[in-house]
Amino acid sequence: VQLQASGGGSVQAGGSLRLSCAASGLTTDIYAIGWFRQASGKGREYVSCFSNSDGNTYVANSVKGRFTIPRDNIKNTVDLQMNSLTPEDTAVYYCAAGYPCTSAQAMFDHWGQGTLVTVSS
Repeated sequence: VQLQASGGGSVQAGGSLRLSCAASGLTTDIYAIGWFRQASGKGREYVSCFSNSDGNTYVANSVKGRFTIPRDNIKNTVDLQMNSLTPEDTAVYYCAAGYPCTSAQAMFDHWGQGTLVTVSS
């Protein structure tokens, strides 16, 4: 299984970015794609999750109301739409595949390489 996260970049506070996660090699339809982030000097934290088996989505309280996790059926990606960004959202964002949707990183077996998001004030 390989995951490719893309779409990171630099944006001013209040702006938006959309990250994409492309997964290949999955042999089952029962999986979840999670988004996590790690700011410099901090631990990796859960952001959001898409459950492919039932289409449910979950968003961490810290980003609820600003971030969504839409699936793009044309590109076959699970995206992270980030709005109203603040400097506190600056981090390397990772996508991961596992099951079920959970904030527990240990449940995700496969990880992408990460994409950097920088939000300036």
